[in-house]
Amino acid sequence: MANSPQAKKRARQNEKRFAVNKARRSRIRTFLRKAEEAIASGDKDAAAEAVRAAQPELMRGVTKGVYHKNTASRKISRLTARVKALG
Repeated sequence: MANSPQAKKRARQNEKRFAVNKARRSRIRTFLRKAEEAIASGDKDAAAEAVRAAQPELMRGVTKGVYHKNTASRKISRLTARVKALG
């Protein structure tokens, strides 16, 4: 348990940051799930649109420190490849 004022403050800050990051991760996962579902449906136009919508969300997660740059790039790359394969 935090005893010093500084440790108490850090604990409060960590809770806030955790909540913000959790919401961001959830939002990104929603976009990814929509892209996955669009790809699974077989509709190339809808899938391409869903991936285009997911891309900036993923990269925003990178700039906010939720995801590593390479992780986001890998996810985007794999989604794009799957959309391309639909054609």
